Amino acid sequence: MIYMISESFAGFSIAEWQAIKLSLFVAIMAVALSLPFGIGLGWVLARRQFRGKFILETLINLPLVMPPVVTGYLLLVTFGNNGWLGRYFYAWFGIEIIFTWKAAALASGVIAFPLMVRTIRVAFTTVDHRLEGAARSLGARPLDCFFSISLPLARHGIIAGCVLAFARSMGEFGATIMIAGSIPGQTQTIPLYIFNQLETPGGIESAAPIVVMSILISLAALAASEWFLRREQRLLGRELI
Repeated sequence: MIYMISESFAGFSIAEWQAIKLSLFVAIMAVALSLPFGIGLGWVLARRQFRGKFILETLINLPLVMPPVVTGYLLLVTFGNNGWLGRYFYAWFGIEIIFTWKAAALASGVIAFPLMVRTIRVAFTTVDHRLEGAARSLGARPLDCFFSISLPLARHGIIAGCVLAFARSMGEFGATIMIAGSIPGQTQTIPLYIFNQLETPGGIESAAPIVVMSILISLAALAASEWFLRREQRLLGRELI
């Protein structure tokens, strides 16, 4: 009985709990690492017109349409120990990215990044320019205006973008398996665990609980993202009135 308790909890095995916890950790890290870039690019795309903007938008959205395996391949040749960036991380800082949780977070962040940027861009677009103009006329510097007006007013859209990126990161498979592999307890997230289970006898039945868990997490994340977007729209409607 003690052995059975130690090997399972709440209907999930130790391996399944490891996959769940690792997926949550990887998704949170992916969002945290990409959020500063998402906010910066979302604001630039919403407020600035410049030559090459179309090219920048295309590059940002490319992971949405490109096969995830291709994205994983590009990350592998870039951040591998012999890659054109990975070699410097390894030689200068001793940081090895591939086949670690860092690689899984990197792959998930890259795949989810376009969704984050698109949502944050819309959030900044809804911020009234006149409020920023009034602050500038009173002597506020551009950074002061951004942190005191633009960012707070767009916060619900930014949170929605983060939640949406989190949900997408939870389901990332193709790019992750290319650059991180499927190492139990280290890089094996929920999608990779389910894939491995399906290759074993009786895997379809045994994978059912974690499949249900994955669906529930995704539904909760999507519901939260929709709630924040609707809240932002309601607040915007009040401001317009």
